[in-house]
Amino acid sequence: MIDRKKLVMRHNPKLTKFEPQSPLSIGNGEFVFTADVTGLQSFNELYEDAMPLCTMANWGWHVAPFSEEVKTLTKADITPHYYETYGRQVPYYTDNKSDKEKYDWIRHNPHKFNLARIGFIFEDEKHGLMSSHVITEINQELDLYTGILHSRFSVNGVPCYVKTTICAENDILVIEAESELIANDRMYVNIALPYPSHEKNGSDWFGDKRHKSQLYHLNDHDDTNELYKKSKIERIIDDTRFSIFLSGEDVRIGHRQTHKYFIKANGTKLKAMIGFDTKGSFFKTPEEMFEHNIKKWEGFWESGGIINLGKSTDARAFELERRIILSQYLTAIQCGGKFPPAETGLSCNSWYGKFHLEMHFWHSAHFALYNRVEVLEKSMQWYIDVLPEAKKAAEKQGYNGARWQKFVGVDGVDNPSPVGPLIVWQQPHPILYCMLIMKNNNCKTRGNREILERYKIIIEETANFMVSFVHFDGESYVIGPPVIPAQERHKAQECINPTFELEYWFYGLTAAAWWFEQLGLVVPEKWVDVINKLALPRINNGVYVAHENSIDTFEKVNIDHPSMLAALGFIETGRIDKSVMNATLDRVLEEWDYPTMWGWDFSVIAMNAVRLGRPEVAIDILLKETEKNVFLKNGHNKQTTRDDLPLYLPGNGALLLAVAMMAAGYEGCEKEKPGFDVEGWEVEFEGINKI
Repeated sequence: MIDRKKLVMRHNPKLTKFEPQSPLSIGNGEFVFTADVTGLQSFNELYEDAMPLCTMANWGWHVAPFSEEVKTLTKADITPHYYETYGRQVPYYTDNKSDKEKYDWIRHNPHKFNLARIGFIFEDEKHGLMSSHVITEINQELDLYTGILHSRFSVNGVPCYVKTTICAENDILVIEAESELIANDRMYVNIALPYPSHEKNGSDWFGDKRHKSQLYHLNDHDDTNELYKKSKIERIIDDTRFSIFLSGEDVRIGHRQTHKYFIKANGTKLKAMIGFDTKGSFFKTPEEMFEHNIKKWEGFWESGGIINLGKSTDARAFELERRIILSQYLTAIQCGGKFPPAETGLSCNSWYGKFHLEMHFWHSAHFALYNRVEVLEKSMQWYIDVLPEAKKAAEKQGYNGARWQKFVGVDGVDNPSPVGPLIVWQQPHPILYCMLIMKNNNCKTRGNREILERYKIIIEETANFMVSFVHFDGESYVIGPPVIPAQERHKAQECINPTFELEYWFYGLTAAAWWFEQLGLVVPEKWVDVINKLALPRINNGVYVAHENSIDTFEKVNIDHPSMLAALGFIETGRIDKSVMNATLDRVLEEWDYPTMWGWDFSVIAMNAVRLGRPEVAIDILLKETEKNVFLKNGHNKQTTRDDLPLYLPGNGALLLAVAMMAAGYEGCEKEKPGFDVEGWEVEFEGINKI
């Protein structure tokens, strides 16, 4: 039996200095707070160019007015580009040449934003503001097992201790701080409220006149010492409205400057809670909240899947284990909510905080393999909610069913982009999610029939688009053109039958047919016809190439995602020639440009290698030292060379998916622990399911 507490805690992140690239975050899946070494966001200026310190929630969306006269725009306000598609002209919103201002506005809105910057103010004896240079003796540790961030430091030699956490159920920051500076009002909490921005930091600190904030005290106060225990700030930002609730024990709450408020304590201890648009348990004491969270996080780690590499003798095992544990924590707080996550989750904005649906797989599929299928299911309701929008998108292009887009906001509306509207590998994802939910439910919470019926509409409409999208050329059904494959370096008008997309199409339609059979329904004839006649991937010189017209893949396009390897990895269709795929894997390992790969590519290669019986390749590639396979002290997969991606959660989620497969195997796998059958590696695991 694995000692889970010991395993988890040996990977607690610890900081002894300001680390602008690697601040620590606390959260609950719907709400995330990222802190500097003081436990709050006291010195944000040190982090702005690296990883900004934000407070973000899944509900925190904003729409900026287009102009004084025009509040909002839609895609109807811009001109689509028409692509020749087998005798039809099909519209795609890929061209911004004639309507750039409107095009950009639609891309930027709605956007997530930074709800508040919550930090300490440190003042000298004359109450002048002190800078980060006075912070010394830093010793910060994130206790992963309890979800509590402990921060110890000194301010001009005066010791300070701060502990912070986020409520497991509500969007509440809980603070306990102790220092002699607190009693003299030389250390207190400052809440600064920005106007929203679509930029990385989600904040416009120069838009004071464009939003409103008003403080209200909710309980009677003592006029002598101005003791306020419960207050709220009402926020009005264009059409966005929300409240911030402030409470504390023996504290004073008040207004500092425009859109800035304080919480000060009357002794050496400051205990406060700051809640955002929250109901219910907000007015518990901080002590109760900490105890409640400890139990919740203990329950998280003691249930679900876990992997222990502690008995391995390979010197790299500790680092891989660290990445696994920290990735479990980070995806729990960042990717476990009701919406598909942004690629930077709730830490800061990437692509304006919107979702890239092809990345949802890498963010969240692993939850099912770690016996947390209910977390994956949270975001499935969003697909049901936006199904009408997905059907509208397909209909506008002359297709049936629902077209799941690549780049969308919370409303499910496709965003204009030079590339995004032409990408389709996200299309089978919802079918795969449904299969993972079905397979890993084990009737624990409800019968399989209920699952089959609940997701039938998603299965049906997804498959209906897939069979509508392909074209029969007289011999077989083909994908594209126009289409841009997962390896986005190909021209849409030239791409036909991308290798991975063909196999994923086959997998998705086969799974959809199975779903209908389980319900006792007749599988539509068109589904069966496409399954039977779908084109096979192109082989050239003994290897799979990117697509049918890319016979020089390895000579001219050996950059970005080696997506042909994904045709055998997390899926297996039975249509791939493994000897050819083995040769393809060798060519990728020898000739691909590693610096251009992305964080999830290394896991794609690892899963491919496991299916081919090459575990040493799987381990080596997961620990490959290259620019975008970096995992920082806080556990985040940083896409080095990209300032807009200080963290990249698809890399974390993909890692978890790959190591689960390496440990537990896959359906039809006869070997135990197929990805760790290498000298120097010993793996123990609990609660991990086969893919």
